[in-house]
Amino acid sequence: MTADAARVRLAHTGDETVAEELRTTAYVRYLRQSKAGPVAAGDKWSEVVLDGCGRTTPVTLTVRAVEHGQRIGPETEIEYERTNH
Repeated sequence: MTADAARVRLAHTGDETVAEELRTTAYVRYLRQSKAGPVAAGDKWSEVVLDGCGRTTPVTLTVRAVEHGQRIGPETEIEYERTNH
């Protein structure tokens, strides 16, 4: 059995509004549940986030680093950095 990662760092393509939504407790919980399992640097996920007033924005999340484990679990910390592509 592989260990849950302590931390996963993701790059995102969104603006500051998107960044704020990605950091909410609800969105982090969603990612932990929907992406539970093996994860590796370079993985890309196409997601949608709320952008205020009921609008949504597509965003690409790219796994930049996985620390101290090989899978996303219920306690894995999620960190973000912004990318322009």
